[in-house]
Amino acid sequence: MEIAADLDSERLSGCIRGPLHGIPIIVKDNIATFDKMNTTAGSWALLGAKVPRDSTVAQKLRAAGAIILGKANLSQWADWRSRNSTNGWSAIGGQVYGPYYPSQDPNGSSSGSAVASALGLALGCLGTETDGSIMSPSSLENLVSIKPSVGLTSRHLVIPRSLMDHRYNPILVAENEVMR
Repeated sequence: MEIAADLDSERLSGCIRGPLHGIPIIVKDNIATFDKMNTTAGSWALLGAKVPRDSTVAQKLRAAGAIILGKANLSQWADWRSRNSTNGWSAIGGQVYGPYYPSQDPNGSSSGSAVASALGLALGCLGTETDGSIMSPSSLENLVSIKPSVGLTSRHLVIPRSLMDHRYNPILVAENEVMR
């Protein structure tokens, strides 16, 4: 509320930070934010861990004037917890349920972002995409989603799911070695 009030005051005084000035946004819980919110990827292992700064995407959202309202639940570790995981389940957030009926599979690791958007909890929600993590839940929640080409958005301080990103996350390297 304090951030929103400050942004409203700025707008009234004629100062507009950018195209998202005062717009509420929710980000997936594997995207680092340097504030009071945790960045856990849905795992108790990261609860209370401090990130050194906002991820690049969070920095850009704030610079454009967005209000980051909260973190969306996800499939734990962006669906890389095991080969037998449940869409939209994490130890921290529990189960994401589809917005239209209780037993609906929310589908994909960005299911919390998609459901939050479908319910209108924020004007926009940010997810991460490796293998259908944005596109799959969006299609089930009747949303339009954008999947940028690899390299067009920064992955700095975003907990990855992709095997190609193992150099950024030693926990995933250890899990991958066990799974072979």
